[in-house]
Amino acid sequence: MKVILAKDIEKLGNAGDIVKVKDGYARNYLIPKGLALTSNEKNVKELEFNRRMIDKKINSEVAEANALAAKLATCEIKIQKKVGEEGKLFGSVTNREIEEALKEKGFSIDHRSIILDSNIKKSGVYEVEVKLFREIRGMFKLWVVAEESENAPVETAEKTETAENAN
Repeated sequence: MKVILAKDIEKLGNAGDIVKVKDGYARNYLIPKGLALTSNEKNVKELEFNRRMIDKKINSEVAEANALAAKLATCEIKIQKKVGEEGKLFGSVTNREIEEALKEKGFSIDHRSIILDSNIKKSGVYEVEVKLFREIRGMFKLWVVAEESENAPVETAEKTETAENAN
């Protein structure tokens, strides 16, 4: 079955493309979710008519994505985690934690758009990639640092007192 894509679908096509998919995929998923329209004569003519508006919308989204990529390039995010020996983290830094840190800086980026090459399991500085729009990607620096514990100085003071009382 041929359908006209209403939205960009990864690994299938971009909005406005006419693609051939299996009948069940089109009837049960794409069309009910509003991701595609059946490719009949009426819809094809309507697509041709609306092509200029679609191109204009895509151009504005590309411009927004490029501006966001430029803003992200100057951004540095800091995430504090509990750290063990040799800078190893207890657990790892997740996409959702990065999303929350970006929200605090004023960016609204979905955690599924954040691309990590591998799990972040050590403290340090990382370059993180974000998929913004189609082929446009942004990069920012992520600092993973040791969580400063308020209890640490108190514990050392207690240990010192205990050691003095033992003598």
